[in-house]
Amino acid sequence: MAKIRITQVKSGIGASKVQKRTLVALGLKKLNQTIEHEATPQIQGMVNKLKHLVKVEEV
Repeated sequence: MAKIRITQVKSGIGASKVQKRTLVALGLKKLNQTIEHEATPQIQGMVNKLKHLVKVEEV
């Protein structure tokens, strides 16, 4: 399975509760923090909901 690198580039302060919880579920706590996950359909769906707050790169 492919890996993706997710970086939070925008603050979640103005985001809805669901989007804030999704950031935490992905493991993002701070601005400019980067994490790596497997590119599963569940992770892809979470990233799709946060596409305006994160940057995604394939590893």
